[in-house]
Amino acid sequence: MLSILLAVLAIALLAATLVARSPLNWWWIRACEFPRLQLAALATVFALLATLADTPWSSVALLASLATLGLQAARILPWTPLWPVQVQRAEPGQENRCLTLLVANVLTPNRDAERLIRLVRQHHPDLVLTLESDAWWQEQLDAALDNDWPHAVRVPQDNLYGMHLYSRRPLVDPAVRRLIQDDIPSIHTGVTLPSGDVIRLHALHPRPPAPNESEESLWRDAELLMVGKAIHEDPAPTLVAGDLNDVAWSRTTRLFCRVSGMLDPRRGRGMFSTFHAGYPLLRWPLDHVFSSEHFTLAAMRRLPHIGSDHFPILATLCYRPSRADEHETPEAGQEERRDARETIEEGRERDQEA
Repeated sequence: MLSILLAVLAIALLAATLVARSPLNWWWIRACEFPRLQLAALATVFALLATLADTPWSSVALLASLATLGLQAARILPWTPLWPVQVQRAEPGQENRCLTLLVANVLTPNRDAERLIRLVRQHHPDLVLTLESDAWWQEQLDAALDNDWPHAVRVPQDNLYGMHLYSRRPLVDPAVRRLIQDDIPSIHTGVTLPSGDVIRLHALHPRPPAPNESEESLWRDAELLMVGKAIHEDPAPTLVAGDLNDVAWSRTTRLFCRVSGMLDPRRGRGMFSTFHAGYPLLRWPLDHVFSSEHFTLAAMRRLPHIGSDHFPILATLCYRPSRADEHETPEAGQEERRDARETIEEGRERDQEA
């Protein structure tokens, strides 16, 4: 009986693994992409348990578990130190070309602003990007940051999609855009480095596929791919940051990187899982910083808990266009670009129909 139960559970893990490979955008299918590390860990446990018995059902459990483990490992290994880095390490002596960015989903009901403010003062980043920040958070952040971070883009909203950008560096032509849905803003701006060079920043927080938010991932996917397509069509030194409500290894995020040519500084270094801060066994990388090939990475780390369900993330990237050819820039094929265009068009049309 235990062997049968183990086989059923192992087959269920394999089914969830295979379902995640589907191109369908229903929320429960896309959700199967999130807990890859957890599914791989369970598959390892089931495989070990299956070796303790010698029955046909235990053999089924072993084979299903090993298949699950292999498929999951193929996805998550690039986000471990076992893989080559995708963004090369910065060399010393480039401080005037470097930019430090702190990204924090603050969780709108969270009213412990002081913990985030202490981290900002401790690390003194060039840019502070907050997500889910409403008018109350704006009041707290303005009072604490206005003097040292005088350049700001403020989008307070009480629907969990407000965002604020505070900068020590001058911003160039900052704009707030609502790319797919009218209640989901994004920030797009140039940022002037100490060297005088200007780079682009896209700050995003698309709606997640979830029962209480969106039955499909279509609108999230369309927003990410729209930004990726724009980066490809007008290439420039660019950073993309925010809570993308998607994991680093998902089908959509990997397609975004290929369409845009953006690099993930976590590849070859670690997952830097930022959500859920309250559940150590249920964490995955939802908060992202991507860079174009013009940058190298000086440092990246996950910061301590600030009372939110997300940990903040801190990254220092250096503008080094002369080292661009050291990177293997991802590139989409014609079929992937067609898929991206169709997703963007459907996202626009479906939203207009809603």
